Amino acid sequence: MAAFNIDVRRGGTTEEALEKAEKRGFDTGMTVDNPLGGTLPIWVANFVLMDYGTGAIFGCPAHDQRDLDFARKYDLPVTDTFVALDNDSRVTDTAFVPPKTEKVAWIDQPAGVTEATGQEAIDATIDWAEAERLGTGKTQYRLRDWGLSRQRYWGCPIPVVHCDDCGVVPEAKANLPVELPYDVTFDVPGNPLDRHPTWRDTACPKCGKPARRETDTMDTFVDSSWYFARFTAPRAETPTDLDDAAYWMNVDQYIGGVEHAILHLLYSRFFARAMVKTGHLPHGTEEPFDALFTQGMVTHAIFQTKDDRGRPVYHLPEDVDLDTKTVKASGETIQIIPSAKMSKSKRNVVDPQDIITQYGADTARWFVLSDSPPERDVEWTASGAEATYKHLRRVHRLATDVARADRAANDADADLAKVTARAIQDVTDGIEGFAFNKSVAKLYEFTNALHKTDAGADARRAAMRTLAQLMSPMTPHLSEEIWSMLDGDGFVLNAPWPVADPALLVDDAVTLPIQINGKRRSEISVPKDMPKADIEALVLHDEAVVRALDGGQAKKLIVVPGRIVNVVV
Repeated sequence: MAAFNIDVRRGGTTEEALEKAEKRGFDTGMTVDNPLGGTLPIWVANFVLMDYGTGAIFGCPAHDQRDLDFARKYDLPVTDTFVALDNDSRVTDTAFVPPKTEKVAWIDQPAGVTEATGQEAIDATIDWAEAERLGTGKTQYRLRDWGLSRQRYWGCPIPVVHCDDCGVVPEAKANLPVELPYDVTFDVPGNPLDRHPTWRDTACPKCGKPARRETDTMDTFVDSSWYFARFTAPRAETPTDLDDAAYWMNVDQYIGGVEHAILHLLYSRFFARAMVKTGHLPHGTEEPFDALFTQGMVTHAIFQTKDDRGRPVYHLPEDVDLDTKTVKASGETIQIIPSAKMSKSKRNVVDPQDIITQYGADTARWFVLSDSPPERDVEWTASGAEATYKHLRRVHRLATDVARADRAANDADADLAKVTARAIQDVTDGIEGFAFNKSVAKLYEFTNALHKTDAGADARRAAMRTLAQLMSPMTPHLSEEIWSMLDGDGFVLNAPWPVADPALLVDDAVTLPIQINGKRRSEISVPKDMPKADIEALVLHDEAVVRALDGGQAKKLIVVPGRIVNVVV
């Protein structure tokens, strides 16, 4: 153990260094009873942060990549806690880490949870543990150190002066704000403020002797940590106007990537508290954001070769022939590293301008929004852009046909009205819930329904205008053209958002998912008022249930009317 400690201490101790270091561990030979069941071995590892919580962590290798790497290295068991609803395959070399907002199928969950999001399962487990007197829920706060300054020209000057006699002295209020000089050059590496004597050299505000300005500038996090408050009164002579801030604050929705949710969001909240205390924000805005949505990363494969010294050389996607897996210019064979975060240094970046140039901006928007839920990481591929373009051309042809149609009204009009109402409701729910890909999927369905309907001309025109409205956030140019083609009033941009008639949303049938041993395996559509006994009979004849029973009897068959059917085999 002592030798292990000495060896590990030779490495870096920063969080970044620990993240990149080889995962190493030492088996103490001790075990601990797990209050949720079983016994766990105790290891000492070199990637656990001592300043986080107690310094001891509960390893979960199936759902944390660092823990998984560690477990594979030391041949420790990897237990799947949950699997995807639509894929029950077990973890191999990549941890399964879905967003906490995504429902998954839980395996032997101590609180009895079967299908739930991560947060729902956490809440249920805490409630269960407290009821069993095994522990209590606790919120652990953590704020990283903030490196505020940087050695760059662009950024807010730090208003302090360095004096040989007085030390670090704040600049006099009469000399604020300290503005950057414009006559700088970047022909020499480094911070040009260090080489600008007329700006750098000044007088000490305290003693009047020669002194030097601080040439580091503030990180742009400083500006963005309070700019939302400035937006409430952008022309005010003071940083904020309390009356305007009281009117506009709070920020309704904060959207950012994972790094923003960890760093910028916390700094902004810190700033808001300080600004309330200094009178720049009204009381009640200490928490400046009402809601948070964390978006996923856009990833792309990395294409690399090696130079004559064995160092990696990275190539842009457009410079690679994927059919032959070679560099177009040199013919060198490439190594493909899948699904990595887009990075300029790795050159695995894609410019949407290529799609815009070839297919138009509407195609690019639709393609981006349809690809994946925005909270998940998405692997960027251009293969779907052409399919998107073909679909939007189909929508335009359909609109042209509808504009020319003169079919008389008929019984299909009522069915189309119900389909339209359902599309309005589902697309609206998707947009409001940040599930843009689900909204796009519903628009595909609505387009197919419009293509197949036998409804009359007026009903089809009304439905097509609604389609243009629902598509307008994704495809504004095409939507305006369709709106105009079908005699819409003014611009579709200014038209009121459609609202579904509640009476048309009432369905005589309901779809019930069928869970077998806690996992969704099938579904049935039944009349809303069908008796439970008849539903049970239908479920027992469902193909998936028949396979699971394999000639046997169900231990339990639970029908939750209007919601779900649970079969225990």
